[in-house]
Amino acid sequence: MDRFSWSNGLLEINETLVIQQRGVRLYDGDDKAKLDVGVALLSTHRLIWRDVQNHECCIAMPLSQIILFEEQAAGIGKSAKIVIHLQETPVNKEPGPYQNSKYSFIKLSFKEHGQIEFHRRLTEEMTRKRWENTPVSQPISAGTSSQAGRTRAVGIVGIERKIEEKRKETDKNICEAFEDLSKLMVKAKEMVELSRSIANKIKDKQGDISEDEERGGMMALTEVYCLVNRARGMELLSPEDLVNACKMFESLKLPLRLRVFDSGVMVVQLQSHSEEEMIASALDNVTDKGSLTAEEFAKLLGLSVLLSKERLLLAEKVGHLCRDDSVEGLRFYPNLFSTA
Repeated sequence: MDRFSWSNGLLEINETLVIQQRGVRLYDGDDKAKLDVGVALLSTHRLIWRDVQNHECCIAMPLSQIILFEEQAAGIGKSAKIVIHLQETPVNKEPGPYQNSKYSFIKLSFKEHGQIEFHRRLTEEMTRKRWENTPVSQPISAGTSSQAGRTRAVGIVGIERKIEEKRKETDKNICEAFEDLSKLMVKAKEMVELSRSIANKIKDKQGDISEDEERGGMMALTEVYCLVNRARGMELLSPEDLVNACKMFESLKLPLRLRVFDSGVMVVQLQSHSEEEMIASALDNVTDKGSLTAEEFAKLLGLSVLLSKERLLLAEKVGHLCRDDSVEGLRFYPNLFSTA
């Protein structure tokens, strides 16, 4: 606690308030400080504590005094705390509530919660160390006892400076927004190129895409993922990028389409491959064989069992097939009622 100095609570020039939390009690090491519960304020340069009832009772400590800090979980009848370990007391430190202390750490006890967000913001500020960017001519913690020697952001000049700082921050945010937009446009261009690349690989049967895999006019998206990444070598593609690229087939007028079945199965199919053809193929094969399971249908078409089952379910959905779901498995039959 002897690292704290008395303060008027006003922010210095170039200092910005980061977060404030009510219901915070200070501890000098393991002992409760001789101060009531108040408000803890974290700025870019200081840790400030102010009494709720008496606003003239305000103390502050530079963040540069902090070595490390840690969270202390709440217990039965105990509030959550942040333990802050401090450096040695500066020789030229201004007066404060404590002239000396036997502890090298303090605690912030959070009576009204909020310790998680406060700890996160404190971590950010200790990582960024924005206090190091403050000009030497405008110190946050004055080295002399002369009150007049401090430069305060007060009056018309202070207001003008704050407005100018706000304008610069706005300009910076706009520039960052345009940078993000540029990155997004580059990403969109990559997705367009990726969509065309996938279409060409499937169409031209590159990347070890076999005749059996392309037969039937469609492939499961999982198969496409494996085949495209096999062709790309070390530059692997994420599943999310693959789905996003396939969604762009139609807008790019490519000969492929991404299709999602009712079951959620996603496939890539040729644009020329119509749903009517799939239904007709399923009905013809089931009628010819009398009945078929998904496994038997897969062998006939050279497709995966997953895609074969989706075709049979599609034909069942429109009423051309019916099912027999027994202990032997799911088997499809021609719907005689629809053909009668």
